[in-house]
This record gives sequence, C-alpha cells and structure tokens, in this order.
Amino acid sequence: MTGTAGTAHTEQARKTAEGLAYSLGFGNEHSSEAVPGALPPRGNSPQRAPLGLYAEQLSGSAFTEPRAHNRRSWLYRIRPSAAHPAFTRTDNGALRSAPFTETVPDPNRLRWNPLPAPAPGTDWLAGLWTLGGNGDATQRTGMAVHLYHANAPMERVFSNADGELLIVPEQGGLLVRTELGLLSAGPGEVVLIPRGVRFRVELLDDDSARGYVCENYGQPFQLPDLGPIGANGLAHARHFRAPVAAYEDTEGPVEVVNKYCGNLWSATYDHSPLDVVAWFGNHTPYVYDLRLFNVIGTISYDHPDPSIFTVLTSPSDTPGLAGVDFVVFAPRWLVGEDTFRPPYFHRNVMSEYMGLIEGAYDAKAEGFVPGGGSLHNMMSAHGPDRDTFEKASAAELKPQKIDDGLAFMFETRWPVTATAQAANADHLQSGYDGVWQGLERHFRP
Repeated sequence: MTGTAGTAHTEQARKTAEGLAYSLGFGNEHSSEAVPGALPPRGNSPQRAPLGLYAEQLSGSAFTEPRAHNRRSWLYRIRPSAAHPAFTRTDNGALRSAPFTETVPDPNRLRWNPLPAPAPGTDWLAGLWTLGGNGDATQRTGMAVHLYHANAPMERVFSNADGELLIVPEQGGLLVRTELGLLSAGPGEVVLIPRGVRFRVELLDDDSARGYVCENYGQPFQLPDLGPIGANGLAHARHFRAPVAAYEDTEGPVEVVNKYCGNLWSATYDHSPLDVVAWFGNHTPYVYDLRLFNVIGTISYDHPDPSIFTVLTSPSDTPGLAGVDFVVFAPRWLVGEDTFRPPYFHRNVMSEYMGLIEGAYDAKAEGFVPGGGSLHNMMSAHGPDRDTFEKASAAELKPQKIDDGLAFMFETRWPVTATAQAANADHLQSGYDGVWQGLERHFRP
C-alpha cells in the first residue's frame, strides 16, 4: 500500500491509536467484552455460549503447571480457530529460527549499523531480519534476536507457535491489532505478544517503522523477583497495559501466516481470525512504557550489576539463570562517590545483545547508534571505549542525570550464534575492536 491510500491508512491508524483504552496490570486475570453480555455469567464453556459465539481456550502453558505459572485465556469468538483450510509452506524471507547452524559461535565482539531501508511495500512481517540466537525452537528453549524495518501496513495476520515476541520500536509507532484487542506503541515503549496470539501490525508514521524483536522460545516472560530490594521497584505490574476486547466481523479472503518449528506456513481464511468478541484470562498481550521503569541504584559508592535494570525475565530450570532477560538502561541519577560511573569492564558468563532506542549510550561515545546493535558473547571482554574511559576517569563526581539516551539489552544464558546474513552483512561494522585500542598503561609500581 503506497501513495494516497497508504497515507489515509496511516491517518486512520493514528486516530484509532489515540482512542484506545486498556486494562492495567501484568499477570492479572483480565476480562473484557466488546458487546455487553458476551461473557458467560458463570463457567467457561456453557452448552450455548452467549450471543451465538464459540467458546475456545488458548493455553500458553501446560494445563498442570502450578497456578502461579499457568497461562491461559478463554476467548468467545464469531468462528472457532479450527475453522480454517490447510496451511502450506511459504517463503521465510530473512526470518531464521533456532537451532542456528549456518555459522559457528563467534567469540569476537560484533557491532552493526541500522538495517538498510526496505523495498517499497514491505510490511512488518516481511521486514523481519534475524541476527542470531540460540537453543531450539522445537524444544522450547533459547531465544532469537530479530530486527525489523517496514514501510507498509500488514494486510495479513501473523501468529507464532514457536514463542512469544517482545517488540521494541526504535523509529515509528505501531498499531498492533490482536485477537484480544488493540495496542499502540512508539519508541520508548515495548509490546509483548504471547505465544500463539494472532495479530496484525499497522504503521503510525508515513515513512517507515524500525526496531528490534526478542523471540523467546522458553518460559514466558515474567517480572523478576525483587529479593533484598523488597516489595517495590523496577517495573511495576500496574504500568503494563493489556488490551480490551475489539473484534473484526469481516468476510472475504484473509491470509494468515503461522510460524511453526522455525518455518512460515500460510493459509487463506474466508474471514478475519481477529473475531474475539469477549475474553478473560492471563495469556494476553501488553504494552509497557520503558520510561516508567523505577531505577534502583547506589547512593554510596560503586554501582550494582546491570541485572538491577531487568524489566522482564524468562526463567530457566536453574534458579537465577535466565533463558533471556530484557534489560533497560532508563534515565537515572548517578551519585556514587569515588566511583567509575559508566558500566565497568567485564567478562560475563551470559551473552549480551544491546540495542539503542534513542540518544547515546553512556559507555560508548561513538559508533553505537539508534537502530544499531552490539553482540558481546559469553566471556568476551568489553566495557567503556577509550574516549569514555578517559572522560569518566577525570570527571568531577557531582550528581549527574543520565537522560539523553535509552538503551536496552537482551541477555541470555547461551552464546548467540549469528546468522549467515548477519555475519556477512554490509552494515556489520569493521574495526569494532578499535574502540578499545589506545587504552594506555598507567601502572606505576
């Protein structure tokens, strides 16, 4: 969709986004109906569902998982999801899935510039480009890092059986139409789409939309435990916004694309599958404003490890060891006495992919730009570049507000193996190791 039609579609999407309402609270048992009386007054699956609807359960966890970890929603829809023709394989484009075997895991530090501009008519799904990942989508372990660059709204519908999707806009706003309702997000916000939920992405800006995606094959994201921090801090559950019911009652051909065990499959429905009139449960999408993150930090000396910036975590079978953490470096004050304030030099058993939403990152003076990203795999040495080190070592240690940048990190327990397209990309920076060259010897025994 281009030209006048595309502009009109974008304007309509903006008007829709401005009028959205939400239900608040991460992990809550939400309920919503677009038509009064659409929810059954008791029970989940009555003999005859209200208003002639079909009752259907969407399970994001095994039935027998503990109540605190069980994810499911009951949907009351115009047609059941089972009413569809056969799916057939379709082209994966630049989308890849675990296991990642095109290249070998690389211990070198890598950094990319933003994705190049896409061809005209590229929607969000076609604009997905996989950088790498780990684990195995068929075994529900590990994660993948994708980027997207789109310039056209989706006219098809997408769902992902392999995992949940954490979408991080960096440029351009998105209107996300899901089975459970509508979400709007722009740069500085994130959208979480649970496993199996169908959705369509429209653009809120005429030019294009660009950003990052973490595909989590493992346990669903949850808020991290707070431990000694206490009852409050980090991301507050009440700041996560869930959609309210909104349905499409349309006839006619609609392409539905399903990602299943690493490949894309397509079917043409004779109706829109976004036809849920009412729903209740806790397997639901969310949008969250990263600027609401309640940063915890030092008020004496040194500073905490970056794990203190965790927004969401996907736990593994080892307590405290995440399949993937989503971490944000939000605006904050630095007040530590006799403290080197930028992130310190370190080597980590975890692997870190970092992206930049806006501004600059306080550990990298040059080369790390919005829309770009860096990969520091397990035990690769990294830290502030030379210029940052020199300035921070000589800086006056007065209270300092960091508010000119918004960076994030996907941190994972296993090395991230790059795809062949990422390892050979024209926008892969050469000479990244040079940012640490020239760090002088200051040792004086």
